[in-house]
Amino acid sequence: MKALVYDGNEARVRDDVEVRPPGPTEVRVRVVSAGLCHSDLSVLDGTIPWPPPVVLGHEGAGVVDAVGEAVKHVAPGDHVVLHTLAYCGTCKWCIIGKPAWCRKSISNASQPFTVAGEAAWNFAAASFFSEYTVVQGVQCVKIDPEIDLSTACLIGCGVLTGIGSVWNCTDLGLGDTCAVFGIGGVGLNVIQAARIKGASRIFAIDTQPEKEAPARGFGATDFILAGEGVDVVSLIRAELPTEIANVVGSFGEGGVNYSFDCVGHPAILNSALEMLDWGGTAVAVGVPAPTETVPARITNFTHVERTLKGSRAGSHRPHFDIPLIVEGYKNGSIKLDELVSAKYPLDDWESAVKDLHDGKLLRGVLTITEP
Repeated sequence: MKALVYDGNEARVRDDVEVRPPGPTEVRVRVVSAGLCHSDLSVLDGTIPWPPPVVLGHEGAGVVDAVGEAVKHVAPGDHVVLHTLAYCGTCKWCIIGKPAWCRKSISNASQPFTVAGEAAWNFAAASFFSEYTVVQGVQCVKIDPEIDLSTACLIGCGVLTGIGSVWNCTDLGLGDTCAVFGIGGVGLNVIQAARIKGASRIFAIDTQPEKEAPARGFGATDFILAGEGVDVVSLIRAELPTEIANVVGSFGEGGVNYSFDCVGHPAILNSALEMLDWGGTAVAVGVPAPTETVPARITNFTHVERTLKGSRAGSHRPHFDIPLIVEGYKNGSIKLDELVSAKYPLDDWESAVKDLHDGKLLRGVLTITEP
């Protein structure tokens, strides 16, 4: 079968890849469509260290091919959204509805593949740039077969991460204000989640002017074109000054209630903290290199009780959140089709990467097999 494989030096589509049958708790899926995400490229540039050879891809949807004997919630022929959270389902975190905190759901790389007969690793418990993959049963969420899998594939990462960062990681609600750095596939989903929750002002921030139209289309009320010499923090504070007159102090009175860094850059995350009103929350959504640190002022926390919150893929609860998102898509409250900028055959993956780097894509989708 064909798959996109990174061997430690280069990535290329190979046809000498095989995947083993599913174990008792696993599912083998024929992958139909997969979204191209920056995290896949982070393996290629070393930002995310991963052992080679590895089959790439972690945002997908497809058709169940075979199931292990313990799997009862899906069957061959079912259409499924695939996600990366291979949680155990029995630990205290899974039981209380926080599967992203499950210790089994991270650092669980395995070798279900062979490439030219050599054992090969999966990526993020996923590997969806492959005609077939094997995942844990909990990673498969059954969906309506009428939904286009080239749209549904985006739910498993970019949509869950963006929407979940608002719904699961904050208490953002009616009348609150927020700022979103980075208007790609994840940032747009942060915006639409904030819109659905009733935010009164949503500031979209990006260095590319062409991102304004989609940002407003998903619900942003304001757009700030960032770049050299632009003081984004001051612009936000000018729009949302403190309501209290004659304030004395240097802790940045006024600002947004919530901010979201969907880029994954330390300086941006610090700006996200600085533009908060007192008691506000900044959410780290984008993923930088594992050695990066945040140059934050401690008094932001000790004197005005700002919060820096982490979001692991939106802290999602896949078997609750994915059906909710699908229902929102079907009733028109959640936009998904508009996220797909272009579709590419798997063999043309390098064009998708170039277009992503050139800022032409909200999300590019690779067609892996025919529906």
